[in-house]
Amino acid sequence: MATLTDSHFDLFGLPPTFAVDPDRLDDAYRTVQAQVHPDRFAAAGDAQRRLAMQWATRANEAYQTLRDPLKRARYMLSLRGIDVGAENNTAMEPAFLMQQMEWRENIEDAAAARNVGALETLLDALRDEERVRFSKLAALIDSNADQAAGEAVRQLMFIERVAHEIGVQIERLESA
Repeated sequence: MATLTDSHFDLFGLPPTFAVDPDRLDDAYRTVQAQVHPDRFAAAGDAQRRLAMQWATRANEAYQTLRDPLKRARYMLSLRGIDVGAENNTAMEPAFLMQQMEWRENIEDAAAARNVGALETLLDALRDEERVRFSKLAALIDSNADQAAGEAVRQLMFIERVAHEIGVQIERLESA
């Protein structure tokens, strides 16, 4: 069995690549959870119960990280010593900055016009953009182009926030 300090990939016996087979991840997670679930250690001593709880927590954290592509990318880069720096690194290529402004203007216009259809169309376009960018991100990570992958992650984080904002606007308009 892996140790508490092994990578998430090692914990589940998966190759450390960006593409993760979701079924294989689910199976590996269930296997690990079956081995370390605290209920299996209910009659054990305090130390064993605490250790089981640590393992279960570790397995949950690893699973949540690997099943989300953005979290997985950030994690993989952190394993390589790359801090995406999303909190303090806002430098992005000018074309993406222009695209950000266009998306925000379109959201504001559609929300002001109470046009749910326009917001849904924008959300669909954003999801398409996200799929393309995740495909590119996979290639960057798997080819060890870490700095470019870091910028791609920051851009995807922004796209995720914009998609969330659109969802909030749609919900607000539909409930009004």
